[in-house]
Amino acid sequence: VQLVESGGGLVQAGGSLRLSCVASGRDFSKYVMGWFRRAPGKEREFVSAINWSDDSTYYADFVKGRFTISRDNAKNTVYLQMNSLKPEDTAVYFCAAGAVVPTARLYDYDYWGQGTQVTVSS
Repeated sequence: VQLVESGGGLVQAGGSLRLSCVASGRDFSKYVMGWFRRAPGKEREFVSAINWSDDSTYYADFVKGRFTISRDNAKNTVYLQMNSLKPEDTAVYFCAAGAVVPTARLYDYDYWGQGTQVTVSS
């Protein structure tokens, strides 16, 4: 089972990035998929999640209105569209899968990617 993130990079404040996470080794169409991030010197925190059954979405307050999570089950891929990026969004972003219900608790997710770095300059 493998999750591979891509799409990170360096962007100016106000810019956009689209992260992708490709899952392999298992059919993830019936798993909750999520994104977390870890900023320098901080704990890993929840960003967003998407349910498998109805594609309902959930967001941390600090990204509401700026980030959009989506999934393509045919491609075993989840996306995170990030707009209006701020310097405080600078972090390593991790894809996660396996929660039974959408949750912000990282320990409820069974599978994790290695992360992709997002750096937002001011």
